[in-house]
Amino acid sequence: MRFLLDAEQREFAASLDAMLTAADTPSVVRDWSRGDHTSGLALWRRIAEAGVFALAVPEAYEGLGPRPLELALAFVELGRHAVPGPLVETVTAATLLASPDDTGPAKRLLPALAAGETMATVARDHGYALDGDAAGLRLSLTAEGLRLSPGHGPVRSSLDPARRLTPLDPGGELLATEPPLAPALLLARLTTAAQALGVGLALLDRTVAHVKQRTQFGVPIGSFQAVRHQLADAKIALEFARPLVLGAALTMAGEDVAAAKVTACEAAYATARTALQLHGAIGYTAEYDLSLWLTKARALRTAWGSPEECRDTVLSGGGRRW
Repeated sequence: MRFLLDAEQREFAASLDAMLTAADTPSVVRDWSRGDHTSGLALWRRIAEAGVFALAVPEAYEGLGPRPLELALAFVELGRHAVPGPLVETVTAATLLASPDDTGPAKRLLPALAAGETMATVARDHGYALDGDAAGLRLSLTAEGLRLSPGHGPVRSSLDPARRLTPLDPGGELLATEPPLAPALLLARLTTAAQALGVGLALLDRTVAHVKQRTQFGVPIGSFQAVRHQLADAKIALEFARPLVLGAALTMAGEDVAAAKVTACEAAYATARTALQLHGAIGYTAEYDLSLWLTKARALRTAWGSPEECRDTVLSGGGRRW
C-alpha cells in the first residue's frame, strides 16, 4: 500500500510553513528565552487561528478533533520553525481534560484552548512544568488525579533556553480523579516526535546551505565526499522517521508511537551533531540561529519518554507507561 497525503493536508502544512516563515520565529524564540512573551503570544494566536490546537479538542468542546495525523503535520512545521511555548503540553492537556466521565472542566476550559485564548502546561509527579509562567492553565498529575494548579514557583533555565521550567504550586481544584493518561501520553509522544522531525529537517536544510557557501582550499566544503556522506546519513535517517511518524498518527498504537518517537528524536539528534560539526566554531555560538534548533533537538530527545523508555515500549508490544 502506498500512503500519500491528500491535497488538503499538503495545503495545510504549506500554509503553516508560509505563515511561520513570515513570522521571523528566531526573534520570537529569543524574546521568549528572556521571559518576554509578547511576540510569542501573538504568534500563538495566529497558530490557533490556523486551527492547530482545535485539532486536539473534540468537536463537543468547540474543536475539530481529535485528528492525530493533521496534528503531526502541524507539529512538523512548528518544529521546523522552532516555535517556542508549551505546544505539546497544550494538546496533551486537551486530551487529559476531555474525560468521558466528567465533562464539567472540559466545557469550561477546552474552548479557550482550541481558540488559542490560553495555553496549557502539565507537570507529572510534582516535577517541572514547561513555561508555567506563560501558561494560563497549569495542570498537575498527582496520586489523587488531575488538579488545576493555583500558581507556579521560580523559573528555571534548561538546556534549551526557550524551554523555561517552573515547579507548580501544590493543591488546587481537582478536575478529574481518573484522567485518560494513556491517550494523553500517546499524543504527547506523537507530537514530540513530529516536532523533532521538523527540527531535524530545519537543521539539515541550514547545514546544506552552509556547506555550499563555506570554502576550504578554494572550493565549497559541500563538494568533499566525507561531508556528503554525513549529510546523506542525516537525510536517510530523517526520511526513514517521517513515515513512522505519519503511520503512528494513523494507528495510535503504543508501540507504533514509541517507535516513531525514538526514531524521529534520534534522527534529529544525530542531524544536530552533524550540523554542529560541519558549521565549525560558529555553530557553538548562541548568537547564531543554528543554536535555536541544536538545543531543541537535544531537549526533545528525552521529553515525554527517553529513548530507553520508548524502546522498552516497542519491545514489550505496546505496554504504556506514564
